[in-house]
Amino acid sequence: MPPLGTTRRSLLHAAGIGAAALTAAACTGFATTGGGAMILLSTQFRPADEAERFRALLGRTAPGVSYVTVEEGPFSTQVRSQVGAGSTKIGLLAGLHGDLAPLAPKYLRDLTGLLIDLGNRGWSPDYLQLAKAGTDRTWYIPWATASYVLAAHADALEHLPSGADAAALTYDQFLDWAVAARRANGNRPMLGLPAGPKGLLHRFTQGYLLPSFTGGQITTFRSAEAVTAWEYFRELWANCVPASTTYDFMQEPLESGEVRMAWDHVVRLVHAPERDPQNWRMMPAPRGKHGLGYMAVLAGLAIPEGCPDFELAQRTITAFAQPDKQIALLRSNGFFPAVSAAIPQDLPPAIKLEADAVQRQQQAPGAIVSLPPVGLGRREGEVSKVFQDSFRSIVLGGADIRSTLDQQARVLQGILDDLKVPCWAPDPAAELCRVE
Repeated sequence: MPPLGTTRRSLLHAAGIGAAALTAAACTGFATTGGGAMILLSTQFRPADEAERFRALLGRTAPGVSYVTVEEGPFSTQVRSQVGAGSTKIGLLAGLHGDLAPLAPKYLRDLTGLLIDLGNRGWSPDYLQLAKAGTDRTWYIPWATASYVLAAHADALEHLPSGADAAALTYDQFLDWAVAARRANGNRPMLGLPAGPKGLLHRFTQGYLLPSFTGGQITTFRSAEAVTAWEYFRELWANCVPASTTYDFMQEPLESGEVRMAWDHVVRLVHAPERDPQNWRMMPAPRGKHGLGYMAVLAGLAIPEGCPDFELAQRTITAFAQPDKQIALLRSNGFFPAVSAAIPQDLPPAIKLEADAVQRQQQAPGAIVSLPPVGLGRREGEVSKVFQDSFRSIVLGGADIRSTLDQQARVLQGILDDLKVPCWAPDPAAELCRVE
């Protein structure tokens, strides 16, 4: 998470520095930073400022470990090539479930014993099940979580539909709210969505809208219920700020007042309430016919086969499983604890608001946990593009919904057929993932 007070310009500058470093790493394999004896290779906290904050935490938690960041494709390639050659230089891995699960069991050490030694830390049973990667063994230790929530200013909250509970909205109530806010604002929309070039609106479709309306993400992609979901999206978009197609991070238009209600990743919302947190509220996403679909961003720590210092790797994981270190990660990088850890009162108000919304979302009756795509490696972007192109055609371009979904389903199925991967939550874990 960017530090408090970071501007958009400084964030983008930091991301550019990080990208340049990754380009160099891709040409040379990767280079270590910090002179440590063991390498922690990670897909997380790649922007330069985020990486430096985590390195400082790592230095206090596990001296002698170097932190190296890399994109998802090279991450998988490095692990597979080093383990396959019997020459593993990497000591520890940090990544999302989708980064780690495809490496089990061939490329990862079995951590079932370590999990038992750690005892009951209050991990979600769903997260522990995910860490088994479809087997009866544990291949990574759940480390941290993030998600996407709604944020709204008091200016928008006063237009909530009568009788609606902001913490338990339906999609119909959410649309009614957007309509009422627009009408009360001189017909100028108050709702904004991150539909910019680097925005994460495709995660809204993948993890929220489709699971809530259809119960799935891939298998139900072209279903009749999916058509209804996209019809709804058109109506919702008609009540969005037109400049939403330029928004990458919703905290900026929220903070400026251009937008008064929005949905986005918690890290991309956190700065909006800083100046007047008493006038802001963070809320769970709405629910649909099948339940409250939400995307769980689960990060884990794993140990590759052939790890050069298995004991140090285990000690590092154990240290990061402590509640105080989980809270330290929340303070430094904005990812929430995966273990049971009391949220302290001295956290910045914005993070406290988000923590409450994330917890309510996870514990909501009928919650449907969705995951970002799993096992796609370099081709995840192609799957994301299917959802992005569907949005551009149906919502922005007014194309026929049924024919568009049929066309995009063929593209999606072609990718899945090439990769021969199982589906990921909330779809059933069939051996090969298919669009029905």
